Amino acid sequence: MVEIAPSILSADFTRLGEEIAAVERGGAGVIHVDVMDGHFVPNITVGLPVVKAVKRATQLPIDTHLMITQPGIYAEQFVDAGARMVSVHVEIDPHLNRTLTAIKKKGAMAGVAINPATPLVALEEALAFADYILLMSVNPGFGGQQFIPTSLDKVRRLRRLIDDRGLKTRIEIDGGIDRHNIAQIVAAGAEIIVAGSAVFNESDPAQAVRELREATLQWA
Repeated sequence: MVEIAPSILSADFTRLGEEIAAVERGGAGVIHVDVMDGHFVPNITVGLPVVKAVKRATQLPIDTHLMITQPGIYAEQFVDAGARMVSVHVEIDPHLNRTLTAIKKKGAMAGVAINPATPLVALEEALAFADYILLMSVNPGFGGQQFIPTSLDKVRRLRRLIDDRGLKTRIEIDGGIDRHNIAQIVAAGAEIIVAGSAVFNESDPAQAVRELREATLQWA
């Protein structure tokens, strides 16, 4: 099943509860939270208090993407704060197996995020331990970027890799996705679609989510 995961990075934080309620009405399946520390990526966003606030505002699963230099220290804390999905970057965590295992022991889904220029071979050993792979289709750090076209082939290759190994690992994708390219992305094999600007930059976020969901049906 394809799920739309609106990213609150693009939401109006003065009306965050209302913004989340709107995307729920539109049929969002997940709320995506981007955590950036200004070291791993050139931006600083939100942390544990915001995840706790989002938890109070929604019953939807909270998907926390950790773009930080020491994910192994903080991953479990984000689960305690209310995240049901936590992803960490393969590029930054030298103890990825340990971090993923710790997330799962806390009762959350553990994900591995991978940057656009990082080859899929970097996932070889971690793939079996991950509940999902978050494939970045822009360089992480800022919202509103354009989708990197070569990401489509990367999704296809990742889909084959997962299927060839007989795994149930899901594919999430984040960056530059809108109603014009989402059908291609889903057809390539992505199942969880993160969208920020395409949802919260619209006058009606609920309708924007509905349009994204409807657009995914075009690939069938």
